[in-house]
Amino acid sequence: MDPEQLMEQAIRAARLGIAMGQAPFGCAIAIGERVLACQHNTVWKTTDATAHAEVNAIRRANLEFGSIHLPAAIVATTCEPCPMCMAALHWSRVETVYFGATIADAADAGFNELFVPASSLLQNGGSDVQLIPDCLRNECVDLFAEWQATGPQAY
Repeated sequence: MDPEQLMEQAIRAARLGIAMGQAPFGCAIAIGERVLACQHNTVWKTTDATAHAEVNAIRRANLEFGSIHLPAAIVATTCEPCPMCMAALHWSRVETVYFGATIADAADAGFNELFVPASSLLQNGGSDVQLIPDCLRNECVDLFAEWQATGPQAY
């Protein structure tokens, strides 16, 4: 699947999350042309600090694919994965992760980010996951402004 098409699905998921009072993050996972998951952040809804969009999408994709491993999976996530999410993507054995906004963009929007770039985590950990930035970057960064316009709770 084309990374930009997959990212458009992740952006739609993020907007759905924003409309439901959640943080502005979305993630979609595909293998070939088959979209296995398209999820948004549900941290507040579930009272679960690990319910990031990527983790939610991995959980759904694992069930849909019938395996904890997602070989040849392409991931589109609206923001650079945090260390927890990047590790989960590595452990899921996805092939490529495309992201739009950066950790710095999330921090600028008021999120409590750890300034550990996903690329550093992959390199230091010896991961084979390919990480590609700037996929529909402007559209992904705009999600933070859309979220802020809703008067979100403190994150």
